[in-house]
Amino acid sequence: MATNFSILRPPPAHNEPVKGYLPGSPERASLKVRLDQMASDRVEIPMVIGGRAISSGDIYETVMPHDTKHILGDVHRSGAEHTTQAIEAALHAQADWAALPWEERAAVFLRAAELLAGPWRDTLNAATMLGQSKTVYQAEIDAACELIDFWRFNVEYAARIYAEQPISGPGMWNQMDYRPLEGFVFAVTPFNFTSIAANLPTAPALMGNTVVWKPSLTQAYSAHFLMKLFEEAGVPPGVINMIHGPGPEIGEMVLSHPEMSGIHFTGSTPTFNWMWSKVGQNIDSYRSYPRIVGETGGKDFIIAHPSADAEAVATAIIRGSFEYQGQKCSAASRVYIPSNLWNAVKEKLADEVPQIKMGDVTDFTNFMGAVIDDRAFAKHSDALAEAKSSVGMEVVAGGEVDDATGYFVRPTVLKTEDPNARLMREELFGPIVTAYVYPESDFSDTLGVVDQTSPYALTGAVFSNDKQAVVEAKKRLRFSAGNFYVNDKPTGAVVGQQPFGGARRSGTNDKAGSMWNLIRWVSPRSIKETFAPPTDYRYPFMAEE
Repeated sequence: MATNFSILRPPPAHNEPVKGYLPGSPERASLKVRLDQMASDRVEIPMVIGGRAISSGDIYETVMPHDTKHILGDVHRSGAEHTTQAIEAALHAQADWAALPWEERAAVFLRAAELLAGPWRDTLNAATMLGQSKTVYQAEIDAACELIDFWRFNVEYAARIYAEQPISGPGMWNQMDYRPLEGFVFAVTPFNFTSIAANLPTAPALMGNTVVWKPSLTQAYSAHFLMKLFEEAGVPPGVINMIHGPGPEIGEMVLSHPEMSGIHFTGSTPTFNWMWSKVGQNIDSYRSYPRIVGETGGKDFIIAHPSADAEAVATAIIRGSFEYQGQKCSAASRVYIPSNLWNAVKEKLADEVPQIKMGDVTDFTNFMGAVIDDRAFAKHSDALAEAKSSVGMEVVAGGEVDDATGYFVRPTVLKTEDPNARLMREELFGPIVTAYVYPESDFSDTLGVVDQTSPYALTGAVFSNDKQAVVEAKKRLRFSAGNFYVNDKPTGAVVGQQPFGGARRSGTNDKAGSMWNLIRWVSPRSIKETFAPPTDYRYPFMAEE
């Protein structure tokens, strides 16, 4: 029975301040203690199904990418029976969770935000640093601040959605009932952002859905602690069920289930294409047409106008391409520099890139860590070998790799004479950026090259001190990037400020961190209540003259 007859308004959302971790600061000292504690403890990482920890005995060792001999934990991979159990647990929990007043669901995730802002901050940051080789700053803006922002702002967006109601004519009351989807949501998350790994299952859950969540095996370590945080925040058993294992095996089972009602995905374009094709093959078997929400790859660009500041362009290239080893969907990997600026930009890159420190992320003086695993290392090594042997390709800085202790790829700047070279077109997802120098009088033509070279359309940036050039770039590149930056690097979207997502082969552009994403996890029902229904079928116009 309802006991609260108030129309509640959640606390206003605000962005979590980013801590500095400066030498001598209390947050630096506290995090270093937690890093030491967690690095010395090899943990069991079970599945979590219906609120219970489930072990399979089929173990996958998760290691530090920057110290591959250091094992952080033992991940229990799921079998077919565990996938079935996770689906059944989600379906079993759905009715009670959906029936809970939305304010109570919101309170769970607001509590999660406050726990993460306080006592859980060190744990999630340390897990992200150790397991995903993020520097302290990259972990702080991801595992702490962005995730806190997701949970706070999603509650505010949900309130706005529920408050959006139709008008009512005389004698009636029209209402919009925002129902959760009928069935369960399948969340598939990537290694590179702990915040994305948490947001993809919790955004549908906030709207009353229950979830089967498959995190990346290379992010299983921080996912393990996320599940513990969900539990402490009050997420009921079965609302979010975490299973580990090979994507195709789990996907085949989940995507063929008649109660699969939605997919929330971030990952590679080929994987998303495969999932979409599976939905198409199974379309006749579903109870409802599934919602498909996905953010995939990017071949993100920076184009400089001849009026741009060369030092600002070079700095944007370094930060936008090499932070977190270029393992961001938004990372700059192709740049277009006018001939009048190239020498100055090249000089700064050639001077500063070799000085970038990389290594163990627990050494806070390092700017970069290691790439995520041996497959990524091999991919980048092959790309660099190709670049060194290609006619018309020059190594401006970097180009070295070393996997003696970890998967280290030096930040690399290449210059190509061919704007359609493979490294200008295809996503690498690593610390490699390729530059094309265009004649300074060809800015307008080069905008067309930027638009047509890559199939992706995620992020991009223009640098210019000429306002007309900025206006032209905005117009010509309108469909080239879902997040577009003027005189700034194309990374670092903030929840509540720059909702994130792209179109073309970069995804469905449902904008994580916005109400446009949350609306995908509800199925609206229109209700009309007439207060005094008619008792005569005849209309007034039918009366005799």
